[in-house]
Amino acid sequence: MRHAPLAFLLIAALAAFTSAARAQPLVADLSSHLIAITTGFTGTELVLFGAVEQPGDIVVVVRGPEGPVTVRRKERLLGLWANGSSITFTGVPSFYHVATSRPLDDIARRDQLARQRIGVDQLSFGTIGSVSDTARAIFQAALLREKQAAGLFPIQPGRVLFVGRQLFRTNVTLPPDLPTGAYQVSVYLFRNGQVTGAQTTPLLVSQSGVSADIQDFADRRSLLYGFVAVALAVVAGWLGSFLFRRV
Repeated sequence: MRHAPLAFLLIAALAAFTSAARAQPLVADLSSHLIAITTGFTGTELVLFGAVEQPGDIVVVVRGPEGPVTVRRKERLLGLWANGSSITFTGVPSFYHVATSRPLDDIARRDQLARQRIGVDQLSFGTIGSVSDTARAIFQAALLREKQAAGLFPIQPGRVLFVGRQLFRTNVTLPPDLPTGAYQVSVYLFRNGQVTGAQTTPLLVSQSGVSADIQDFADRRSLLYGFVAVALAVVAGWLGSFLFRRV
């Protein structure tokens, strides 16, 4: 019963979107545009809802802030595993999630999906320095595996559900280790394999409370923060050793 107010609000919002969609091919919005990361944050779930003027296929893409990521290959050296060759990719989203009303291959051709960068298989990153096509493919595959293992590039796409012919909604699950920053939530309307409508909605993920204060201290006074961290580690180690000896 505690979910009833939210359900009523979503129904009311979707009903309002129906009239708005008569003037636009696609309208959509999020249940919240701000995610606060606190000390006890264990992940959360957003609801994206909207309406279309005419029936079609809906694809939702959630992209986190982009940045460089270095992928290193472990190599055996003198009987020990050590970091070997590496490639630094640029323009890598920190989080990437797709939800669809039907399987992507049934919605559009791969070239059309690649043009919109829809689907993990259609992502293309830049690199720093000259990289062969073979090395790029191997290291990018490793990058995607790491992101998927961390829950930042969900393997299974989400599901967009239609309520009638015009109203739709989808739940977006965000993991506990969600990176902070400005996100983009893009909604695409496809008909006959072509994009006929699109809308981008902002989403902000930021730290708050004690975790935000610690992060701000670390950013502003990194040297002092390092000394404090080392001192706390030494004290914790001494206390642990002292208690162990008493036991």
